[in-house]
Amino acid sequence: MTRARPSTFSIVAFDPKTKDLGVAVESKFVAVGAVVPFAVARVGAVATQAYANTAYGPDALAMLKRGVAPKDVVKKLVTSDKDAAQRQIGVVDARGRAASYTGKECFPWAGHVVGRNFAAQGNILASEEVLKALARAFEMTQGDLPVRLLAALSAGQRAGGDKRGQQSAAILVVRHGGGYAGFNDRWIDIRVDDHPAPIEELIRIFNVYDLTLLNREDPKDVVLLKPEIVREIQANLAALGLYHGPTSGKFDAKAKSAFETWAEMNNYENKLRKDGKVWGSLYRALKAQASSAGG
Repeated sequence: MTRARPSTFSIVAFDPKTKDLGVAVESKFVAVGAVVPFAVARVGAVATQAYANTAYGPDALAMLKRGVAPKDVVKKLVTSDKDAAQRQIGVVDARGRAASYTGKECFPWAGHVVGRNFAAQGNILASEEVLKALARAFEMTQGDLPVRLLAALSAGQRAGGDKRGQQSAAILVVRHGGGYAGFNDRWIDIRVDDHPAPIEELIRIFNVYDLTLLNREDPKDVVLLKPEIVREIQANLAALGLYHGPTSGKFDAKAKSAFETWAEMNNYENKLRKDGKVWGSLYRALKAQASSAGG
């Protein structure tokens, strides 16, 4: 029986500033996010691919939790696996130590790059340049871990990516207490399971997810509720049928209630402020929505 193999490029990484851990992956394989990425906050992140052994994920994380170094985790996994020659794995721990392995029977081009706080790996790639570009982008991009992971995927694709094409992509970033309402550590978990441009779609969804749920705003990206700004907000809310008062420029109870209603309708409640300012991201989202409604 022929086994389907995720022809894949991925990166596992650690952010020493935020302590976040994550995995980003793209593949000519349906729903790659259900196979490749594993991560636990304060422990580590794992990517298992090629003829993927999904037991590598939980097994590697269990060893990392016991304090086993990533290079030793990889060694233990492959030495006890009769099909190790067909496997590929990348591991990073919560100290930024990283390791990767590429079996001799992985389809070419196959290989890996290990750097400071990350490991990148790929198989059935256009060339070695895919991983070199991915690694460069991760190292040079400014921003937090999700921004750098997505930049790395994009760079890998621009360098040729998977030589069979594209189909799915995923990003998983864990943060202690970072999940919805703080109940788990799954801070960012987004998958594009079948799409002609999965990385671009992943970035689009991430931007929606970011605006809706994440508190990643730039402290400088705020808009003061000056009269001219309030008049614009009132006009935009009116265009959406949510505000029926005068465009007075006063952020009074009626205007405030309409703005909060709009925010709640779009799941932006956690982005509301109480200091006479609005986040720039919300101001722009309202403006764009009103513009679309106006045709």
